[in-house]
Amino acid sequence: MKKRLLISALSMIGLGFGAQVWAADAQLTINLPTIEGAKVRRPYVAVWIEKAGSHEFAGNIAVWYDMRKPNNVGATKWLPDLRSWWRASGSQATFPIDGVSGATRPAGEHVLNIGSAQAMQKLPAGDYEILVEVTREKGGHDLVRLPMQWPPRAASKAEAAGSAELGKVVLSAKP
Repeated sequence: MKKRLLISALSMIGLGFGAQVWAADAQLTINLPTIEGAKVRRPYVAVWIEKAGSHEFAGNIAVWYDMRKPNNVGATKWLPDLRSWWRASGSQATFPIDGVSGATRPAGEHVLNIGSAQAMQKLPAGDYEILVEVTREKGGHDLVRLPMQWPPRAASKAEAAGSAELGKVVLSAKP
């Protein structure tokens, strides 16, 4: 019993001095439109955080790419086509990125609970932007920015849309 109390007390002390953990929620809804044509491939998608104003990289949320390749050979070949993300973070990353990398997704609506993402849990309070970049092999390219205050002080919603590869993107946050 004493051992459990000591561990609990040490855990509480550690929480007080460790990284800030916010009791907030944020969801990102990404719509990937259906694109018609011969041999249309699923798009590669990167979602990350930058500090508002300075555009300084603050963390990765998700990177969707073709992870089905044997031993990851060739799987990352098209990631540099996510140009903005590649410059911000991708070129220094080791793949797969733990808790971030995932398989490509088909056309349709995809919801990410970004409030529980590792990168969000480490963010100091402030103004940020969520970026969503999409590219497709032999296809187009889209990038959108959504403003976000973290942690949110009130319920908020931001929307943007790409021109071809990316449909409507909605960021919803609440305290």
